[in-house]
Amino acid sequence: MNIVMLVSARQCISCLFRISSIKWHTWPDVISCVRGRWFFSSQAADGNEQRHLTRMGEALKSDLWISYLNRLEKKIPAVGDTTVSHSDKFPTHKGDAQLREGKNNWDLRRLGHVVQDLRSKENELKELQQLLRDESEDMRTLANTEIESCQEEIEKLKHQIAGLLIQREEADDNDLIVEVTAGVGGQEAMLFTAEVFDMYQHYASHKNWSFDILEYYPSDLGGLRHATASVGGLEAYKNLKFEGGVHRVQRVPRTEKQGRIHTSTMTIAILPQPSEINLVINPKDLRIETKRASGAGGQHVNTTDSAVRIVHIPTGVVSECQQERSQIKNKEKAMQVLRAKLYSMKLEEETNKRYNARKIQIGTKGRSEKIRTYNFPQDRVTDHRIGMSLHNIEGFMLGEELLDEMIQSLSDYADYESLMDIISESSSEDL
Repeated sequence: MNIVMLVSARQCISCLFRISSIKWHTWPDVISCVRGRWFFSSQAADGNEQRHLTRMGEALKSDLWISYLNRLEKKIPAVGDTTVSHSDKFPTHKGDAQLREGKNNWDLRRLGHVVQDLRSKENELKELQQLLRDESEDMRTLANTEIESCQEEIEKLKHQIAGLLIQREEADDNDLIVEVTAGVGGQEAMLFTAEVFDMYQHYASHKNWSFDILEYYPSDLGGLRHATASVGGLEAYKNLKFEGGVHRVQRVPRTEKQGRIHTSTMTIAILPQPSEINLVINPKDLRIETKRASGAGGQHVNTTDSAVRIVHIPTGVVSECQQERSQIKNKEKAMQVLRAKLYSMKLEEETNKRYNARKIQIGTKGRSEKIRTYNFPQDRVTDHRIGMSLHNIEGFMLGEELLDEMIQSLSDYADYESLMDIISESSSEDL
């Protein structure tokens, strides 16, 4: 407990020197932040966060899972010593058709090996449990120790099987475009949009990702009307794909003189960036326009036609960029955003077909759906899709550990839903 508080204090004090749109902490704020971090750490074992983290574990102990695993084992061909180990990697030097067929067979063999290991460990556990009847106390103590180790190995193998069954999305390893837009609430909505944009920029830094701003349209009072940024790094899209949707803030605005709480909104779009293989755009389908940049920028603004606007004629999708002084660089960045938008449309169409019954996949894609509330008076952030609430809102807005906890809980819940879909589909097929 003391270590947690000391680490939290160090993290909060370091925030004193961070330059961002979030107000610098005063000493009472530092104390409040430390208290909030300690409260979350000490209460997580009894709160929402543990329920979501253990949901998968509970599913893997259920009768439905046991029944499904028994059916699955009958469908998996026997694996011999000559079969490739499940720890090996699948070779990719093949054609597309061969690659897909080979990958399916490879995954099946890997699955067979893990199931085989699981059955072996379960038999080992039964033998160890028989040793508990031994007359020797030393033998029983040794057996208890081995049983605990064996049970841990069994849990790991079950999670490994679940991981092999849950299909990764095509874009999980891709980079992404994050697009933020102020919603209902006027200047307050714009101020909150600026804070959320900074939060994701800090989160990218926390995860050692790149964060390149492509568009940025500020408001008069220091807020943000609209912005886009390119985010690149290890599994960037996989981590942030559930952040898209409407984010709501409840607090007393800076401009409010009577102390009334206002509710404002902003929207986030998370667009995976495609590779050349994923998406091919015909240059004949593009209409490229240039114009003079607008906004702050000194002598350069309104003197050269550096801003670029690209229209994809078949779909009507539009992309603009005016951040750079060079028209060539603005064109490259506008194309980057356009490709991400077209690829996201393609993926969403495929996702709707594959996961029509999954709330978390479909629900987070719509901009009209409120996904999260930031309640400042109650010092609480609530994600409505999984019913999870975290306290210490100032710490959450720093874009570090607390935001990462929320993101990981969403990912865990999505995996749980995927596994439940697989089990239910298998049960209906067998009826």
